[in-house]
Amino acid sequence: MNRINCEVEPIKSMNMKSIKLYTDTKALIFDLDGTLADTMPLHFEAWKKAAEVMGVEYSFEWLSACAGMPSSKIIEKLNKEYNHSIDPQEFSVIKEEFFAREMHKITEIKPVTDLVYKYHNQIPMAVGTGGKRNIAQETMEILGLDKYIPILVSADDVNNHKPEPETFLKCAELMGVDPKFCQVFEDGLLGIQAAETAGMMVTDVTPYY
Repeated sequence: MNRINCEVEPIKSMNMKSIKLYTDTKALIFDLDGTLADTMPLHFEAWKKAAEVMGVEYSFEWLSACAGMPSSKIIEKLNKEYNHSIDPQEFSVIKEEFFAREMHKITEIKPVTDLVYKYHNQIPMAVGTGGKRNIAQETMEILGLDKYIPILVSADDVNNHKPEPETFLKCAELMGVDPKFCQVFEDGLLGIQAAETAGMMVTDVTPYY
């Protein structure tokens, strides 16, 4: 499997359509990376640099399909599928160090964050992410979203990550809302699958970029 260039352009939203809520929606759950925060280019670049340090080879398409999984889980998957023996925790630490250096570049994805501002104090909200808590918390603080969304469920808070539904079910539990009344906003296939398995309404935000 050959390593290829992983340059990803930041999102430049030109779509003026607003995202709608379903009639039955009583709570909102947001993915973070690629949904609220335009961080995916930074994550891919950090992955690229960590992979170079660790001698990991992968394709951009393969990595893109893993969006929503913690880095350590992605490495476990890579080891299994391609018979590598990379230490998942060591890789994650290196990748996070590279990502942390670029976090000042994070920007919001406005069609999605507009929902947060519009429904703040009207509808319960939570963030359900496959990222580590410290990174997710800092991302929200950089964007000022921590003032609007009080509940954060990260990779550190569950045992089974996306596409398993545990992250989103935990969000619903903390908000005190039946899962069937929760609307999830996601950009990744694994997250969309997790929301559907949880029995929640789900909106793919990518058409609104």
